[in-house]
Amino acid sequence: MLDRMDELAPLFGISLYETLVMVIVSLVIATIIGIPLGVLLVVTRPNHLYPNKWIFQLLNTIVNIIRSLPFIILMLAIIPFTELIVGTAIGIRGAIVPLIVYIAPYIARLVETAFLEVNYGIIEAYRGMGASRFQIVIRIMLREARPGILLCMTIALIGLIGATAMAGVIGAGGLGDLALRYGYQQWDLPVMFGTVIILIVLVQIIQSLGNYFAKKLKMSA
Repeated sequence: MLDRMDELAPLFGISLYETLVMVIVSLVIATIIGIPLGVLLVVTRPNHLYPNKWIFQLLNTIVNIIRSLPFIILMLAIIPFTELIVGTAIGIRGAIVPLIVYIAPYIARLVETAFLEVNYGIIEAYRGMGASRFQIVIRIMLREARPGILLCMTIALIGLIGATAMAGVIGAGGLGDLALRYGYQQWDLPVMFGTVIILIVLVQIIQSLGNYFAKKLKMSA
């Protein structure tokens, strides 16, 4: 049994590393895209700070279309776009582009929800005191929505980990690919159960940290 665990340890280490690379890179870039997109979905809606029905409808439609596609279909459908951006549609680089395209609209929708929970009466009060619309977005809405945004990012991160499990289809590796190729196809139960345990621990740690820091932000607000 110990010999078997020694044999599996490098596999788990490499697969965990591949998963973390895909998740971290994709999350950082998707956050840079998703948070401003979520803000635009809020402030351009009717009767808000920058009402513009054309921009709102366009962004809303794009987000809805992308979010309606399962990741595996999206990943295959945008192969030409992926090759255009990073020069390849396989491996970790080939997986990061579809992961970003998949999770950025998801983050945008979650951020939109967090911003809409900000009491509009507070916004009106600051507008009455002469605050500019930009100041309201940055100093009021963003500050008030921080706990919700952090929880949203936690949910997005967990969803991203789930999406990386399908990235093995294009040779990106990761824990999901390890569970499929060794655990399921070769019916290697130690690999299967080991992968499941690692994923459960990862998700529990992420959710616990997200809840903890969101609570801290809410108390300090």
